[in-house]
Amino acid sequence: MVKKLIRHGNSAAFVIDEPILEQLHITDETSFELSTDGENIILTPQDTAAEENNILESLRKINKEYGTVLSRLGE
Repeated sequence: MVKKLIRHGNSAAFVIDEPILEQLHITDETSFELSTDGENIILTPQDTAAEENNILESLRKINKEYGTVLSRLGE
């Protein structure tokens, strides 16, 4: 499938067709990481729920290891 960018104000936008959105289980609310390998644009959908769980798990580990020290610093 060949696509062209469209004008969106002072920027350019890429339109993703509905069948692809459905296949990838993404919506217009999905966040993406935009990267490049030097030749290609890579769009990676971000699972915010998984990211939040990773952050919470990291915070639990930090609190377990350094909770007492952090508590004292907050006094």
